[in-house]
Amino acid sequence: MRTDYDFKNSSLFGPVAFRPEFNNFEQINVAQAWSLFFTGSNEDKIFDSRPETGRFFTQVAGVTVLAVAVWGTFFTGI
Repeated sequence: MRTDYDFKNSSLFGPVAFRPEFNNFEQINVAQAWSLFFTGSNEDKIFDSRPETGRFFTQVAGVTVLAVAVWGTFFTGI
């Protein structure tokens, strides 16, 4: 069995956020941000084929914060 893989690159198995080609202060989109969040910075392209998934998670997080604020306002007993 012959393999032609070159695994000598030390940043190959490390987190994406610390790779030299990623960390150039470039803008990332919402899908990449949620991909990094859910994979613990190991992958930034799991939601790239569907960018609306990133917007969905952002809206769910916003609605959750709003619901908790409304709940706290009406049911605190003050």
